[in-house]
Formats: sequence, structure tokens, C-alpha cells
Amino acid sequence: MKKKIVLALAGVLIVAVAGWWWSGSGDRMAAKNARPAAAGGAPADGAPAALVTLATAERQDVPVTVQVNGSVVSLNSVDLRPQVTNTVAAVHVKEGQFVKEGQLLFTLDDRNDQANLARARAQQKRDEATLADLERQYKRSQELLAQNFISKSATDATLSQLEAQRAAVAADRAAVQSAQVALGYATLRAPIAGRIGAVNIYPGTLVQPTLSLVTITQLDPIAVSFPVPEANLQDLLAAARSRAKVEALVVGRREPLSGVLNFVDNTVDPQIGTVRAKAVFDNADQSLWPGQFVGTRITVRTLSGATVVPAAALMMLSEGASLYVVDQAMNAKRRKVQVLHTFGTKVAVSGVEPGEQVVIEGSQNVRPGGKVRADKKAAPAGTTGVTPGSAASSDTQAPRERA
Repeated sequence: MKKKIVLALAGVLIVAVAGWWWSGSGDRMAAKNARPAAAGGAPADGAPAALVTLATAERQDVPVTVQVNGSVVSLNSVDLRPQVTNTVAAVHVKEGQFVKEGQLLFTLDDRNDQANLARARAQQKRDEATLADLERQYKRSQELLAQNFISKSATDATLSQLEAQRAAVAADRAAVQSAQVALGYATLRAPIAGRIGAVNIYPGTLVQPTLSLVTITQLDPIAVSFPVPEANLQDLLAAARSRAKVEALVVGRREPLSGVLNFVDNTVDPQIGTVRAKAVFDNADQSLWPGQFVGTRITVRTLSGATVVPAAALMMLSEGASLYVVDQAMNAKRRKVQVLHTFGTKVAVSGVEPGEQVVIEGSQNVRPGGKVRADKKAAPAGTTGVTPGSAASSDTQAPRERA
């Protein structure tokens, strides 16, 4: 009997403890629901304000610059070859030497050509002497014909001999000129000023027209050839008409070299969508060398008074580029923009007015029309640019804020 009474009292006690715990849990839940929003957050009936970093859109002149890799090419390069088969008598230059236009480079064996020229001149003198004798005979025959001592046919015969001899003298003069041209082949001179390449020809070497004696390459001035995207073709043509400045960025040299754009190709390469351009540079110090790869930079036009924002503010969506603009009430609105030009960590856009605040970090937590609050520690409100790693830092800050 006593055992049953003890069990009944224990059951009543358990039920009372359970009821007390349940009522206390309800009070705590109600107190939690009635707790106000944390300082700096949104009102109790809305989502918390997103923590973002803001930047101010600025107005500035933006040069549209095309920067691509190019290669150095010579304006003139000559592969020197003999025009006759002959033996080299003398080599007057050394490989790697700079030569002037018309400078003597090689001399071939010219003894046979000298003999042929002497023979042609001797033949010319002999025929000229015969011509002088026939001219005297014809003059006398004309005097005799006037006195009726000879017939007119005899005078005509003398005239025919005179005309034939004049033709023979003219042929002799042509033969002398031909011998002089052949003799000129024995001396090879530089057709342009430039630098001599490798010389593998020595005195006594038998050369022929199929053999290259040396290559002469012009180094000053020199050109840089580079491809330009076809999207910039019209701007490039306008820059060529105004002889725009082109900069060459050479490895190991701090200051870029300055040249002038003077050529744009007449076709666009359909496979890669580029057009070939060429700029000329003064190269007295041989900073540029044929075949060398260099970076090229050319300003094809300038966007005057463009609106510039950090590139980190852009969001590339399916409907196009957009960004968040924050008003004075700290409300964020998404706005579509058109990208005009990207340079470095900034971008020129249309659709935003200078002075407006844009979100550059934390945009993944922003809802269109929602409230935002500026992160003063991350960057001041007037920030106009961010580093390439700033987007990653905003991703790491957002989870902590939500927590």
C-alpha cells in the first residue's frame, strides 16, 4: 500500500516539473521574438542592411589605348647576289659591319671583262676611222658629180657605204657600253645603308647568280609591325591619317620608345579578326632589332568627359552589364549600363552620372531597392578604384556579417 502511494506522488511531481519547464521555454521564445534588431541593422520587420563598400563615379577624359604585342621588322633588307658566274678577287667588308649606300663590298675577277672592253673600244676606233675616210670620199664624189666627171650612181654607191659605216660605228658604241656593263658586274656595292650579316665568301670562291653573298638590313629607321583588333579599325585609320604616336615597350628599358604610325594593311585577317599596322621608329642606338618581340601601345581616340567607375562595380548578367547605385537614403538600385572602355581597374560607362555612389564590394548581398550600409573600414566613400583581390575580400566579409 505504501509502495503505491510513493509511485503516485512521484508521477505527480514529474508532471509538475514538465509543466514548469514548458512554460519557461515559451516565455524565453516570446522574449527572443520580441527582441529589437541589432544596432546598425534593418528594422525588426525587414532584412538586415547589407554591408558594402562604396565608390564615387568620376568624370574624366579617357584615352582609348590599344596595347598588343608586335615584332620589329626592317624597312629594307637586300639579299646581295652576283649577276655573273665568276671568282671572288677581294672581300672589302667584315660581317656585322655597318655600310653606307654605294660602299664597295666585293670585287670579282675582271680580267676577261677588261679585255672585252678594250677589244670593243679598238673595234670602235677602227670603224670610226673608216667612217671618216668614207665621209671624205663622198664629199669628193659630190664635187666630181657637180663637174660631170662621174655618174650619179657612183656617188650613190659611196653614200650607201657611208651609211653602212655609220651604222657599224653605232653598233661599236653599243658594244663598248655592253662591255662596260659586264665589267661593272665585277664590283658589288651596297644598294642601301645598313648592317652586314654573316659573310661566308672569301677570295677565290667561285660564285654564281644562285648564291647569296651577304644580306644587308636597314636598322635606322626601323619599323614595328603589330596586329590591331578589327573593332578598332576605323579609329586606327583615323589615327594613321593624323600620324598618331606609337610607343614600343622594350624589355630591359624603362622608358618606351616613340614612333609614328604610317601604315595600315588593306585587308583584315578573317581567321583572327585583326588588321596589320606598322609604325616607324628612329633607331640610332639600335634599341630595336629585326625579329625582336616588343609591346606596342597606341591611343586611337579619347573619350572626353566620360563617367568612370571601378571595374569591380560591374555585374555581368544575362541582360547585360549593370551595377548598384546607392542614393542618399542608402537605398540600392540596380541600373543597366553600357561599357565604353576598360582600362586597368577602371571602366568608362554610360548610364551613371558623375558623383553617384556605386557598390564595389558586397554586391552579392544587396537586393534591388534594399537598404545598405557603408563599410567605413574597408574603404572611404570616395574610393575610385580597387585592387584585383578586393572582390575576394568582400566575399570573406559577407558571411561574417550574416553570422
